[in-house]
Amino acid sequence: MLAGLVERIDIGANQFDIHVRARGLSALFDGPDAPSPRPTDDETQILFVPVRLRQSRREIRMLIDRADPFATAKPDARLIKLLIRAHRFNATLAGSGGTPFAALAKQEGVSPSYFTRLVRLSYLAPDITQAILDGRQPSDLTADKLLTHSRLPLAWQDQRILLGFA
Repeated sequence: MLAGLVERIDIGANQFDIHVRARGLSALFDGPDAPSPRPTDDETQILFVPVRLRQSRREIRMLIDRADPFATAKPDARLIKLLIRAHRFNATLAGSGGTPFAALAKQEGVSPSYFTRLVRLSYLAPDITQAILDGRQPSDLTADKLLTHSRLPLAWQDQRILLGFA
């Protein structure tokens, strides 16, 4: 059935082009009671599927960029809580009047190391922060992974690449 539907698939660097036979589509959706094919039914429709390659250690993964337009965003409560806390810690630091990190961390009930890592997360690119709040982050981006990568580059484009947004 699939062979009757798909004419060919072209794989490019940034997208797949799936060439679908119109006749196969009409047979699939209309069923056996469909009217006999017209001459134009031999046309091919092309579906474009954007993809990107991402290298992770020794493997390369091909990620499909939001192939399902009807997929709902899924905000991650832990990620959002982490960002809120990061911005709160940054505001505490900015308004501290020179109080040492260790004292601010103790005031927040966390270790100085954790306090520092969270403050760094308050400098994420604005579009990354918005994507996380909207639930549009890459599926493999978790709160634990974000904390692991707390020594993020300052350049926003480098952050996007590291966290899987580019």
